[in-house]
Amino acid sequence: MVTFFLFLFLCFSPPIDSLHFQKSRFDVTDTNMVYQGDALPTVGAVELINKKNYACRVGWATYAEKVPMWDSNDPKKVADFTTHFSFSIVIEGSNYGHGLVFFLAPAGFQMVPNSSGGFLGLFNTTTSDSSLNQIVMVEFDSFSNEEWDPPYEHVGINNNSIHSAVSTPWNASLHSGRNADVWISYNASTKNLSVSWSYQATSSPKENTSLSYIVDLKQALPSWVMVGFSAATGIYGERTVLNSWEFSSSLDVKEVKESDAKRVRLIVGLTVASGVLIVSLILSLVLFWRIKQKKKEKQKDKEKEGNLLSINNDDLERGAGPKRFSYKDLASATNNFSDERKLGEGGFGAVYRGYLPDLDAFVAVKKISRGSRQGKKEYLTEVKIISQLRHRNLVQLMGWCHDRNEFVLVYEFMPNGSLDSHLFGKRTPVPWAVRYKISLGLASALLYLHEEWERCVVHRDIKSSNIMLDSNFNVKLGDFGLARLMDHELGPQTTGLVGTLGYLAPEYISTGRASKESDVYSFGVVALEIATGRKAVSHLEKDHDEMGSLVEWVWNLYGKGKLITAMDEKMEKDFNQKQVECLMIIGLWCAHPDRSMRPSIRQAIQVLNFEATWPNLPMNMPVPTYHIPDSTPSVSSGDPFISEGPHQHSLGGLPTTNMLSASKRVLSSRPSPSSLVTGKVAISDAVLISICDLAFKSSENAISN
Repeated sequence: MVTFFLFLFLCFSPPIDSLHFQKSRFDVTDTNMVYQGDALPTVGAVELINKKNYACRVGWATYAEKVPMWDSNDPKKVADFTTHFSFSIVIEGSNYGHGLVFFLAPAGFQMVPNSSGGFLGLFNTTTSDSSLNQIVMVEFDSFSNEEWDPPYEHVGINNNSIHSAVSTPWNASLHSGRNADVWISYNASTKNLSVSWSYQATSSPKENTSLSYIVDLKQALPSWVMVGFSAATGIYGERTVLNSWEFSSSLDVKEVKESDAKRVRLIVGLTVASGVLIVSLILSLVLFWRIKQKKKEKQKDKEKEGNLLSINNDDLERGAGPKRFSYKDLASATNNFSDERKLGEGGFGAVYRGYLPDLDAFVAVKKISRGSRQGKKEYLTEVKIISQLRHRNLVQLMGWCHDRNEFVLVYEFMPNGSLDSHLFGKRTPVPWAVRYKISLGLASALLYLHEEWERCVVHRDIKSSNIMLDSNFNVKLGDFGLARLMDHELGPQTTGLVGTLGYLAPEYISTGRASKESDVYSFGVVALEIATGRKAVSHLEKDHDEMGSLVEWVWNLYGKGKLITAMDEKMEKDFNQKQVECLMIIGLWCAHPDRSMRPSIRQAIQVLNFEATWPNLPMNMPVPTYHIPDSTPSVSSGDPFISEGPHQHSLGGLPTTNMLSASKRVLSSRPSPSSLVTGKVAISDAVLISICDLAFKSSENAISN
């Protein structure tokens, strides 16, 4: 049945393919070229003006077949085309004119009477600016007519007029007798018509050799056009020669002749008559198969019903602010979620750049992976929480979509991407003043979440890759998929261990209890990343292969009185030393291993604004002390830690005698490295060892106390 309908489609649909031709030599016997006026093939080239008396002459050389510009059956299909040709103009004496034109005009367009001279063989006094014109052309104009030309010889792009819409100077006499290579292209998506040219022998560095113009050829031209060249002379002459021509178009719509249509209808009729029984049988088999499949699907749905996430669209639509989009609109905005539009990809889905015509705005579209249950949970959490928040330093959620079992979030587009791409990527280093502004913006966002909104929001995943930057490098904190709502008066609450290695507070790793203090710890790590240009967990020493903690490395330099040496080397001399030291001390203060010694985010802001003095921190980094929970923190799929048994990944409170064996058990019994690559991070042996070492120090301190 599929084959049958495919046959019908092919019979009734005009075939669409690309069009291409190439002429490296011209002959009088050519059947695919038409020569009019004075144009004549000579020795493999075309002399567009071949008379001895060059005055007031016109010559045309055009492609014999008409060319489709857009599909009248599907107006959305507009041709992209490129053309490359070579020509020369030979000048005798100081007076000459008038030039060469590449043009597109309605199919069947006839040579215009009295069109020599400055009219370039395409216009006359009656039609030069007529609203009925349908001609788009690129002109190499060797004579300046005061009535419509700029006061110099030029290359111009004309849209239905003898007046050039755009132009640039061009010197015909400088290149007399020299071959010019010309490339003209049109992009239907951007509506950009561009032309460039070059002379190998007489190129001038001062001469511009390209031009472009935005024009909708679907509006300017009919669906079928003729393409070719025109040359003209006036009272002064010149010799114009076309040497070669190549043309390619993305659209080639074949017209269906009436005789062909009758033959097609006859074939279709016979096919339908002879195949009706086969089709009926196939339909019956397909129907039976579909019924059986639906029964299987229903059974599977019942089995999964207790496990699959249920998302209620009505609940989401009750909130004010973000709107619901259709999946069709978002697919269109992102070119069907093409790889070319992809901005990045995480464990639960990918983010694409899109454009919404109704809003006239670019957006970032996050599409959750179909198989990710954790991603769907994050989707629901993000919509419910961030849709209620309003702050200048939070990413704005513009909308959402739950369609066809697809889960999509729509955010405002951030032209400067994420903070990590500027700190650790290959982009131009961010100046210090901007870095300090970013740290204050992030702190302001946290103050709103922790203290200023009606409920306390614990983000749980503050890191440089979740900090977005708009066109002015203003901070926009995003990714609220792991966030949790809490009451202001309540302390830490058990939420399950989620987040990213290097940004997690020690007590959060141990207890699985998220709090404002654990968010402040993450802020401290990001502050150190901003100041040092180094990642939270990375190779901190040039001669060592081991992964290390940024907090520990900076604290070590602080204790040696060398804090300023931790500053990002890429900033060179353009920085405020007092601000650099302040930000790094704030980073260490916020990342203090003891949660009770950390400041609130409000206190951190006061110090960053120099409204309060910064603290005197101990020279040596303190060792964290906290109580081990009765059971290992719960970890959901996609989280960066994997729970395998009591205390295997717990980091605090283990007796000293059990610590080394616990460390070995973590490394020996954990899954293979590939299985530890999750939605957020890949856990290396070095990182696990450092975590276990941190816990070992903690237990030693507990015993000594």
